Amino acid sequence: MPFIPHTEQEIAEMLGVIGVQQIDDLFDEVPAEIQAPPLNGIQPGINEMQMLRHLRERAAQDDNVLCFTGAGAYQHHIPAAVWDITSRGEFMTAYTPYQAEASQGTLQLVYEFQSMITQLMSMDVANASLYDGATAVAEAALMAIRANRKSKSRKLLVASSLHPLYRDVLDATLVNQKIETVEIPLGAGGAIEAEQLAQYAGEDYAALIIPQPNFFGRLETVDQLTDWAHENGQLVIAVVNPTAMALLTPPGEWGEKGADIAVGEGQPLGVPVASGGPYVGFMCCTQKIVRQMPGRIIGQTEDGEGNIGYTLTLQAREQHIRRSKATSNICTNEGLLVTAATIYMSLLGYKGLQDVAIASHANTRKLLEKLCQIEGVERVFNGPFFHESVIQLPCDANAVLAKLAKQRILGGYPLAQHYPALKNSILVCATEVKTEQDLEQFATALQLSVSEVS
Repeated sequence: MPFIPHTEQEIAEMLGVIGVQQIDDLFDEVPAEIQAPPLNGIQPGINEMQMLRHLRERAAQDDNVLCFTGAGAYQHHIPAAVWDITSRGEFMTAYTPYQAEASQGTLQLVYEFQSMITQLMSMDVANASLYDGATAVAEAALMAIRANRKSKSRKLLVASSLHPLYRDVLDATLVNQKIETVEIPLGAGGAIEAEQLAQYAGEDYAALIIPQPNFFGRLETVDQLTDWAHENGQLVIAVVNPTAMALLTPPGEWGEKGADIAVGEGQPLGVPVASGGPYVGFMCCTQKIVRQMPGRIIGQTEDGEGNIGYTLTLQAREQHIRRSKATSNICTNEGLLVTAATIYMSLLGYKGLQDVAIASHANTRKLLEKLCQIEGVERVFNGPFFHESVIQLPCDANAVLAKLAKQRILGGYPLAQHYPALKNSILVCATEVKTEQDLEQFATALQLSVSEVS
């Protein structure tokens, strides 16, 4: 359907029929203090030629950049077949599969995605994806509040080592629903320490949110944390990197009973890092609480003639009619990125994913060894980690990163903006795509930049 904007005359005619002077009059019931301010920062529209040139210039800024910044978005090799298939019209232009008989290909693909994610996470069931990792965490928190009927507090325990942007989205989602998050302070080793949990024992919390690996790349003691949470009547929400799960113990096997909900960001599974997006969230849970899962679940069945078919197996229909009282208002999924992730996982297989994880971690270990040979540069947290870690610089981190950027090197993620105690510390990451030459180039450039800033 073509989009043709209304002219000013047409708008005036419609307002006249309604009986109001201006469009703002249609929203006069909304209190002024909660109305969004005007978007003054957005420039007037430009024509197609100008727009294409602007986008080409922006894209050129990202060309030939050596990236060592992870922090939730990771540069992995994506086989050419992934997006060759994903870009086919059947997938690229497909919308939501309301008519199962006309959407068998899409439904089968989502079913395969769910099956692979549940196997990777060692969980019972997965939904048909969510918007991104951050909103998946927020949905998991809401789900835990609904599912843990023994808890009356509407409070959640959250590791402060959870991605800070995820924590922002979590708080923004929960604040108006009168749900409180209580952060467990960061331990000296960059992860939750056993003695820190004592002060929360016996208190009423609906769930404990555990990242693995955490924002700093550190590995949490997930077995101990999971058992502690269950002993204290809490559900466990695992926030995990899917690539790491091919190498580490999956959430469904944490502790004696396993995590109750597992969520994360699916971008590492075949989705390129491209100017801030796109992203795709995944969610798994145990069979016991599946009725509280938001979104949709695709299932496999047979028709009257014994042919295999696919259909929407579970969808909380009240989300369409009960609004604020609904299980969730997540009504769609990131279908195109699910397509890419499914093809990526199919091509690599479990062994291939494991090889990617091992190679990424090996490159990060090599990188840290090179960087820590620079005078004044040292690791901040020395415990076990996966594929990214924190280093301390002997001078202003932002100034160093700015100098690296001029050499087209993204040298890491500055941490002081979220963790003031980690002044002049940066989070660095390497994946399987980095060569020995890349690592050496970064180390040489960092040494030069540090000496210039110092």
